[in-house]
This record gives sequence, C-alpha cells and structure tokens, in this order.
Amino acid sequence: MTSPAPQRRGRLAALLRWSRALLWFLIRALVLLWSTLAIHYSNLPWPWARTAAAGVFLVFGVWALWLAPRRGRWLFAAAFAALLVWWSTIQPSQERNWRPEVAVLPRAVIDGDRVRLTGVRDFTYRSRHDFTVRYVDREVELSHLVAVDFFVSFWMPGPIGHTFVSFVFDNAPPLSISIETRPEVGETFAPVASLFKQFELIYVVGSEPDVVGSRTSHRGEEVFLYRILTDRETARRLFLVYLDRINQLADHPEWYHLLSNNCTINIIRYANAAGRHGRLDWRHVLNGLIDRYLYATGRIDTSLPFAELRQRSHINRAARAADGAADFSDRIRAGLPAMDR
Repeated sequence: MTSPAPQRRGRLAALLRWSRALLWFLIRALVLLWSTLAIHYSNLPWPWARTAAAGVFLVFGVWALWLAPRRGRWLFAAAFAALLVWWSTIQPSQERNWRPEVAVLPRAVIDGDRVRLTGVRDFTYRSRHDFTVRYVDREVELSHLVAVDFFVSFWMPGPIGHTFVSFVFDNAPPLSISIETRPEVGETFAPVASLFKQFELIYVVGSEPDVVGSRTSHRGEEVFLYRILTDRETARRLFLVYLDRINQLADHPEWYHLLSNNCTINIIRYANAAGRHGRLDWRHVLNGLIDRYLYATGRIDTSLPFAELRQRSHINRAARAADGAADFSDRIRAGLPAMDR
C-alpha cells in the first residue's frame, strides 16, 4: 500500500509540471498573438498586405512553436527579433491628414505668472460632425488658478470611460485639458489598434463649452464632474506639469497606448509629479471606476454617500440646458458638492 506522503509528492510534482506547461504555452501564445497583431497593424502600405503577412506569420509561428523540432523555435526567435527591430522603426509623426478636432497642437509660453496658450479649441457644435472650427489663444495667470475639476465621461455603460481635467481660475473661464488619441480623417478610436502604434497622442486644450459640451450635448456621453480637494499650490504645480508635457508633445510626437500612455494613467502620473502620494490602483486601468477610487482616498467630497455624490455630480441635464450659453461653466457647477472649496 502506497503511503500518503509519496502520493502527495506525486500529485504536487504533476501539478508543477502541468503549471509549467501551461505557463510555457501561454508565453508562446501571447508572443505569437502580439506578433501577429503587430504585423496586422503595421505600416505596410496596403491593408490586404498587412492581413496576408499577419496570416503567414501566424501559420509559421504555430508550426515553429508547436509542430517543429527545437530548430523551429530558433527560427521563430530570429523572426521575432527581426520583427522587433522593424517595429522600433515605426515612429509617430506630426504630419498626417488629421481630423479637424485634432488638427492643431497647443503650445504654452510661460512668462512669470502669465501663461499664454495657443491652439486652444473653441468649436461651436450643431451636431457631433457639424461644427464651426475655431482655435483661439488664451492667457491665464497662475496666481488666479484656484482649483482642479475632474471629469469622467462614458460613451457606453461599463468600467471604461474617458477622464480629463479642467483648471479653474477666479478671473477667467476654466481651461479643459483632455489627453486623447489624434485620429486621421476617416479614423475612429479602436481599443485593440491603440495598442499597436495606430494613433498619435494629443493634449486637447479647450473651452468647457467645447470639450465638455460636445460630449454632453452632441456625442451622447454621460459626464460626471467632481472638484478635486487640493490646495492651490498643488493645483498650480499640476498645471505646470501639464504645460511642460504639452510643449514636449508639440516638439516630439508620441504614440497613444491604451495601457501605458492614455488619459487616466497620465493624469495619475502628473498628479504624482505635482506631489500626490499613492500607489497604482486597478481602478486607474478600469477608469470608469476612478471616481470610486477618488472617493475612497478622500480626494473628492466624502460628506455624502458615494451613490448620492455620483448622482448629484451627473451634469448632462445642466450642460444641455446651458449649451451655447456664456455662463456654461457656472451652470454645470451650480449646486455640485464641494464647488465652494
């Protein structure tokens, strides 16, 4: 009769072998999947050529990694290395046929207390795709920056949304800054494609009737607005971080990346640079839940239960009623919690 101890050791050894085999399978599968998609979304000039090349690489990878002897794996390793070299040569550009909403990159000139911004978007919208293009210059003063407001916008129900901020001044209208993809004419956002160098990055600097109002009144998005509980000095440091990045991007284009160079991850990164203390949280990735994170960490008003705070922070009705009004920014904030802080 076999004793229990050897049986347990045997089961443990079998489990370890199975775990190693599963891990090795997953590593190979993920590398092959990434490689296939990278070719499919590459800079080859014709869609059919990209699809055909991706299909050929997928078949080759299955043969080399699972059907061939060890030599096949070495062939795959060489092909993967060549793919990485080619991939590294695909660089972002400022010279494309951009959609008008992202055609102009903003810039900032800082002169002591004064900041002059060019390329500030201030479109007038009649519908989502019918608008009057207008880019303007804005001048603001750091000493009059008094608050930072945080927006979460949803284009569909679920744990993913878009986040952006507005910097609030006591002597001028707020200034919104939204970190987005920079699509070309005919392009729309695609989550998987955004992982594979398909979209450049842009920081849209704009008026709230444009950046906020276009979402609430013309894109059909659900928008929530929260006042960030921070002191004025921290708000000004954060604004300067944004301005620095805006100028960097105007000089050196970057790729948008859904996981590493997106709206929320960059907001957290810049908040850290401005003095925030905190770890990376899973709600930074599932950013449709970011307001719950802000509430749990005390960065937005906690005097109300979260459900009530969120309900009161939903601004679509007020924004639609104020669409086109000169006091748009005041009206979307009327009655919201913590707006007097």
